[in-house]
Amino acid sequence: MDEAAALAALALSAFLSATVLPGNSELALAALLLKWPSLSLTAWLTASLANSAGSATSLWLGRRAPRKELPARAARWFGRFGPAALVLAWVPLVGDALPLAAGWLRLPWLKCLAWIVLGKSLRYALLVGGLALAGGTG
Repeated sequence: MDEAAALAALALSAFLSATVLPGNSELALAALLLKWPSLSLTAWLTASLANSAGSATSLWLGRRAPRKELPARAARWFGRFGPAALVLAWVPLVGDALPLAAGWLRLPWLKCLAWIVLGKSLRYALLVGGLALAGGTG
């Protein structure tokens, strides 16, 4: 596999990992960086943007869902934090549902997207930085 194919596979893994479909973008990112440490910035951008796009898709789908009663816990969560709650959209299992719920609640699109991108970018930055500190990426 060459660099371009590895980046494409990372993008696909990151996109799918942000949906309810299974994926492991962290493992894909780490494997790519172990082989091509010079791609740290490109891989970080690829994973961050693709994973954010996956959550944006969930946000969009949530906006198209029929309006029904939202579980009280989710309603309280978004009532307290609003779009800022989406900074946690990267959290495994729970995070996948946050963009769906935010879309369903018709929270402001751009604010939601900004918080999603921030949280996901920080997560991948920590992973890339951690690998670099551990000596795994040259």
